[in-house]
Amino acid sequence: MIRITCPHCGPRDHDEFSYAGDAGKLRPADPEAASAEDWHRYVYLRDNPRGPHLEFWHHVQGCRAYVKVLRDTATHEVLATGLPQDDLEAAR
Repeated sequence: MIRITCPHCGPRDHDEFSYAGDAGKLRPADPEAASAEDWHRYVYLRDNPRGPHLEFWHHVQGCRAYVKVLRDTATHEVLATGLPQDDLEAAR
């Protein structure tokens, strides 16, 4: 079972959350100048890492906040959690 610690509600079962995407993906810096290829890469192309990976999860069955999670994709161990603006890289 995966336990995610919501910064507002505390530790919760992952069933209360919905996966909201890759937290390491960056939007094109200048959306107006971005090409169709830039947007294609941002929207559709994803890495499939093994090991620690930054993700966004939405606490849909709780406070409805977005949580940034550093999770090991091989073991599903949650290594760190925080608010979307938090830097979790140091927690590795």
